[in-house]
Amino acid sequence: MDRLDRVIIGALIEDARATYAEIGQQVGLSASAVKRRVDRLLGSGAITGFSARVDPRALGWTTEAYVELFCQGKTSPAEIGVAVTRHPEVISACTVTGEADALLHIRAKDMHHVEQVIERLAAEPFVVRTKSAVVLSRLVNGSPPVA
Repeated sequence: MDRLDRVIIGALIEDARATYAEIGQQVGLSASAVKRRVDRLLGSGAITGFSARVDPRALGWTTEAYVELFCQGKTSPAEIGVAVTRHPEVISACTVTGEADALLHIRAKDMHHVEQVIERLAAEPFVVRTKSAVVLSRLVNGSPPVA
């Protein structure tokens, strides 16, 4: 990936609906050259797809929390991953260093809904306990730098 690819990716992160011609003006390439590069970036997996960013509040999901999972024995990351994908409120999950085995980011309609989600997660057979933190306000919300 060269500098032009990174600038093209940055332009797509900023506005995925920008035309190849608009991006080409930014980087000094023709629309067809930009399209070839985007196709190559898609083919290589550097760009994994395009999506709409939706404000969760517009859908009624106004509350978010982070939940640490503490698991018994040698619960594998794959087992945790399979289990947490059954909960649609879990929008991301990762294994982490420290005492917890996994950290989940959840979105819910309200605090009662958060409580229900945590109860369902705690009921998974491998979960020993959970620890949660409710988000009060989001201070930074953006994409990683491309440069």
